[in-house]
Amino acid sequence: MVMLRSYMRRFAHSLPESADERLWEPLEAHLRAVGARARGFAAAFGMETWGDAAGLLHDIGKAADAYQNYIRGKGKSPDHSTAGAVEAERLFGPLGRCLAFAIAGHHAGLADGTQLSARLTKVLESYSGWEAYTGDVPKPVNFPAKTSPYPNFTPAFFIRMVFSCLVDADFLATEAFYTQAAGKTVERGGFSDIASLRSRLASFITGKTSAAPTVLNSLRNDILTHAIGRAELPPGLFTMTVPTGGGKTLASLSFALEHAARHGLARVIYVAPYTSIIEQTAQVFAAALGEGDVLEHHSGFDWDKAEDKDGEADADGLKKLRHAAENWDAPVVVTTAVQFFESLFAARPSACRKLHNIARSVIVLDEAQTLPLAVLRPCLAALEELTLNYGASVVFCTATQPAWRRMDAALPANAKGEHQGFDIGPERELAPEPAALFAALKRVRVEVAPGPVADAEIAARFAEQPRMLCIVNTRAHASALFELIAPLPGARYLTTLMCAAHRRQVLAGIREDLQAERPVRLVATSLIEAGVDVDFAEVWRAETGLDSVAQAAGRCNREAKLPSGRVVVFAPAERKLPKTIIAFRDAARLPLQMPEPLGLEAMHRYFQELYFNRGYAALDMLKIDQRQGVLPALKDARLDIPFASIAEVFHLIDDKMRSVIIDWQGGATAALDALRHAPMPPRGTLRKLQQFTVPVPEAMWRALRASGGIQAVRPEIYGERFMLVMSRGLYDEVSGLRSNDEGLLIF
Repeated sequence: MVMLRSYMRRFAHSLPESADERLWEPLEAHLRAVGARARGFAAAFGMETWGDAAGLLHDIGKAADAYQNYIRGKGKSPDHSTAGAVEAERLFGPLGRCLAFAIAGHHAGLADGTQLSARLTKVLESYSGWEAYTGDVPKPVNFPAKTSPYPNFTPAFFIRMVFSCLVDADFLATEAFYTQAAGKTVERGGFSDIASLRSRLASFITGKTSAAPTVLNSLRNDILTHAIGRAELPPGLFTMTVPTGGGKTLASLSFALEHAARHGLARVIYVAPYTSIIEQTAQVFAAALGEGDVLEHHSGFDWDKAEDKDGEADADGLKKLRHAAENWDAPVVVTTAVQFFESLFAARPSACRKLHNIARSVIVLDEAQTLPLAVLRPCLAALEELTLNYGASVVFCTATQPAWRRMDAALPANAKGEHQGFDIGPERELAPEPAALFAALKRVRVEVAPGPVADAEIAARFAEQPRMLCIVNTRAHASALFELIAPLPGARYLTTLMCAAHRRQVLAGIREDLQAERPVRLVATSLIEAGVDVDFAEVWRAETGLDSVAQAAGRCNREAKLPSGRVVVFAPAERKLPKTIIAFRDAARLPLQMPEPLGLEAMHRYFQELYFNRGYAALDMLKIDQRQGVLPALKDARLDIPFASIAEVFHLIDDKMRSVIIDWQGGATAALDALRHAPMPPRGTLRKLQQFTVPVPEAMWRALRASGGIQAVRPEIYGERFMLVMSRGLYDEVSGLRSNDEGLLIF
């Protein structure tokens, strides 16, 4: 055992307001606290020793005299993260290199393998004697037992999961020290258990169904009962193919909670494609389960635009706390596909904190077909890996199953001619007889307009039909069409340029008017298509993919009040089809001519056309260091995995969006005051502000900043993370944030 140096005690964190070193955190206390927490997190997937070793080694560079001088206000911060990475590789060889990625990146983020190799050869300040502060470091044992069909994907994913255990443990241990030093307590945990939530949901659903015994509710109850009956099946991959209006949201949640309770899984993560859906879904879940047990989390703010360079940290560690992001420790999480999948391929500590909490969870992928084609294969690989080695279950929940099963023979074969797709048998379908359900729940007829349709023609039809919805592909088109119908009674406009709180108010008014059979003439972008519970007699949809047409049809005659609703698919006469939609439109042409254009056979034909037309390579299109595809880049990397390069380009949406804050009707005032005056964002502040943010393209964000239209809140602390809209004239009560971004697609 190496003796502790007597001439200078070693500390991990100081207190900026106190020079009394007796109150500071000893290095050995921090290392062991992080090791214990990371060990517990990694236990969820059977890798306790990996978490323990990462935690014990992560800050051993703080044993250096240079760092101890720095923490006392003398000199600059030395690199303290590389030392643990060096020792990990020295002690454990190739396994240690896996640890080295996580340790070296616990401030700066996961690096590319070439960058890591360069760091491991750096000349460092002497940190000799570190063993005295860690005690015995356990050798990492075990490795993921099952291997992904995509070469090298399993070790890359595993390193990121170990990294997640480390950075979350480091954050929580640091938070605990500072809150205790301040004489405060941390409000974490205290959630209901899965069994209690299951019972609560059952009572909620019983109350809803007993109040309205209709044929439709009877069908919904059959779907619910069948899904719950499948919960005893072992964890893995499932499909849930339910037509719109079949109650799949509550049925999928019921299955998820029952399945989690039976198999000891920790949480339910509900992933939806659009922010508008998670807003509504979170409301429904909160009503059923209680607000305190449901976490709504989406990409409202980019906390770590620039991480600490070279693993440096501030002397007292408070910067880390200001980078706080949710770690998904709630029993029910509702999030967007952007947040979920970009986190799975992220490199930043704040983005990766949550990943270990995805292990042993039930992931419900709502509207699964909306995953972008350019990243489809890596996204599917990640979902499969979660079921192979992390005890998770994944439910592909949609009215338009995207034919991802191997038996569907829809995904194109690889270069070896091998069929791609998941091995999901028919017994793992959670809906009873999907074909019969689609026939029973058919409520619309679909027409294809014979030629291009002018906006004036659509406006004329709006004048004739008092309860009608028209969905178009761009904000600019929606705005122009709304101007034509604005004088009509009940004219409404819905766009993501409204903050969430504003959209909720508009939707509440729309539902109330529809229920009372008052006029509602609504123009919207695709945000309304999936999961938004509205019911129109007639829906017009600008040409797009068949899955989007089906989602639009789900807003028509939803409650079967009419013998049949009318859905019209049209080509806009004055608008050019966005390039990103052309392939989807083309694949939909033939299925739209089939006798049942929204039936299972037509939908299967649509996805076959879409995937085969695009080809195998087009389902993994991102360029990593001049190589096309995330999976090929991982295949050739061995243990020089390009984590940072992948994270830099992995975006589900091509246009990078930045959030701005609208203090709409004063709803954000209290949260903004908390930001301005608290030393760090109080718990819940970020979540509150998400309800008052609007995502805008990077170019629009920069233009607003340059004009003074948005200004940073407390820039000396947060930089440009919180940008507030300063002029009321920039935000309209009808159409939201003013914009002239012609042609911009909405996601």
